[in-house]
Amino acid sequence: MAVNFGKIVVGIYVEIKRSDGRIHQAMVTSLNEDNDSVTVEWIENGDTKGKEIDLECIFSLNPDVAQEEEISLSPVTPPPPAPNSVKVNKIPKNRRTIAPGRSEIPSRDNRVASTRARQAQQQPESAPPPPAQQPTQSQTQSQLTQLQNESGSRSELKVLICPCLGSISRVEKLQEKRERRRIQQQELREKKAQETDTTVPNYEILQMIRDFRASLDYRPLTTTDLIEEHRICVCVRKRPLNKKELTVKDLDVITIPSKDVVMVHEPKQKVDLTRYLENQTFRFDYAFDDSTTNEMVYRFTARPLVETIFDRGMATCFAYGQTGSGKTHTMGGDFSGKNQDCSKGIYALAARDVFLMLKKPNYKKLDLQVYATFFEIYSGKVFDLLNRKAKLRVLEDGKQQVQVVGLQEHEVRCTEDVLKLIEMGNSCRTSGQTSANAHSSRSHAVFQIILRRKGKMHGKFSLIDLAGNERGADTSSADRQTRLEGAEINKSLLALKECIRALGRNKPHTPFRASKLTQVLRDSFIGENSRTCMIATISPGMASCENTLNTLRYANRVKELTVDPNAMTEGVRPNAITINQLDIMDEEWDLGNSPQRDDLKLLSVSQLVEMEEQVLEDHRAVFQESIRWLEDEKVLLEMTEEVDYDAESYSSQLEQILDQKIEILIELRG
Repeated sequence: MAVNFGKIVVGIYVEIKRSDGRIHQAMVTSLNEDNDSVTVEWIENGDTKGKEIDLECIFSLNPDVAQEEEISLSPVTPPPPAPNSVKVNKIPKNRRTIAPGRSEIPSRDNRVASTRARQAQQQPESAPPPPAQQPTQSQTQSQLTQLQNESGSRSELKVLICPCLGSISRVEKLQEKRERRRIQQQELREKKAQETDTTVPNYEILQMIRDFRASLDYRPLTTTDLIEEHRICVCVRKRPLNKKELTVKDLDVITIPSKDVVMVHEPKQKVDLTRYLENQTFRFDYAFDDSTTNEMVYRFTARPLVETIFDRGMATCFAYGQTGSGKTHTMGGDFSGKNQDCSKGIYALAARDVFLMLKKPNYKKLDLQVYATFFEIYSGKVFDLLNRKAKLRVLEDGKQQVQVVGLQEHEVRCTEDVLKLIEMGNSCRTSGQTSANAHSSRSHAVFQIILRRKGKMHGKFSLIDLAGNERGADTSSADRQTRLEGAEINKSLLALKECIRALGRNKPHTPFRASKLTQVLRDSFIGENSRTCMIATISPGMASCENTLNTLRYANRVKELTVDPNAMTEGVRPNAITINQLDIMDEEWDLGNSPQRDDLKLLSVSQLVEMEEQVLEDHRAVFQESIRWLEDEKVLLEMTEEVDYDAESYSSQLEQILDQKIEILIELRG
């Protein structure tokens, strides 16, 4: 006995129920008469899936396919119909609307009836039918009109009259569509496999970053953008991946989608070991991507400050960032191997514009002279890079003005003179090996362009290449001297941030005595006509992600501090400089679990530097006093050459000199 499939045929869409409770449509691809079931297929996430379902489940969710209603339809033209009339299924009124582009699929009974009707028409006529059985033209037209109204359209009527042809055409089209989809999915998988290099470590993270970047709208900084004036300008520059990072196939986790936005794609891992990205966004005045040149950076950062020094002001521009992030490249010039082209650094570009400004009529009449100095600050000590690295003293005069005693100023008349001084200074600058750079600058290099009018200061432009900051965790394996050196660098950077904080909030007091760096730059942080620009340089590699985030947070805090103090909420006490430098370094630079902490428990870096300076001052004073003692002792010895010299006077004076020596030497030794 044949299984009754109702109106279910190959190619019809029915609703099915999944094991998880979901109900959706699927297409019938085959009828299984042996076990009263059908096979269905559907598309899910770009893949073709299928399963076998019992007829009872189909009929329970699709009651319309189980209903059968017959409509008798006589032929329109002779020959007459066979004794068994053709049965046409009536379309229920509550049936679902056919999707656009889909043909109505006839039931199995319709196909059988249609086949029998064609066979009956092909048989030869045996005898003419009785006249009573011949339908009139009006009756036939009435039946067709009724069937058309119930069908909804002539296309559906055509399918009902010729169900076999419509079903075969529909199935072939569906099979062609499925085949095309499978080919497209295969091509898409092959394309993704080619784009993703599975030999790259963390290639899953790489694909996540690529997918995220594909959704961004890129609007980078261009030369046509306006240059805005800021008293404090904070910008960020990203360098390209270097040779070392490319060799180990490190990932670029920094994206700069617009002229003032920097995004960091920090890899994270869930408890179930699932990897994902945490995209952190920072906003600054300007953001420079890895294709930006030094000329472009200078245009938006240091160039607007040149006019400040001609208007009797003080300007400061410094590069800050992790070791090996490109600070020296930005300030000093492009590197070709170990050779540096100083003409393409901000030092030289600023000097070039200074000499161009001098030729303008309104400044030419001032008769200004240009001088340059170049010195470095290393471990709290100042050295003149243009005078055989002579050690300098930083003192305050009677007017509370900071003076760098012994610093030589060299007069320069053109850009070439400035380039010679820069090359001379860079050749003897202190450098050392760090975890990120084999030849890292371990000192703060300060290049100053000074304008003088008749010997008096008219304006000063300080261009600073800061030493690279490092976390305590990165220096844990270094020796004690290197760790103390890194702590002194970090302390001076924190002090610099506090001075900029005071400058942005127009505070009456600036904590410039917190470090030697801020002390020598005191006059750059005071006065109404003072402007500062900070260039934060960052490394793009995933291995440097933590250091990059520290740099961006530091720069972000600096910019946040430039808000109007009147807009602050009343009763909220602004953050002041913390007295305990150890607490600052623990919080900012992760020194809590470092061996460096054990050294600093006994003696902080600040105290160490201060004591060293005090010892040097005491030793210098003892040396000067010793010269006076020698003169006094020479007089005593000459007195003893007389025959009748006063022995008691000699002994008392000698005893007095010895007591002074013992007291001062014991104090110096302590």
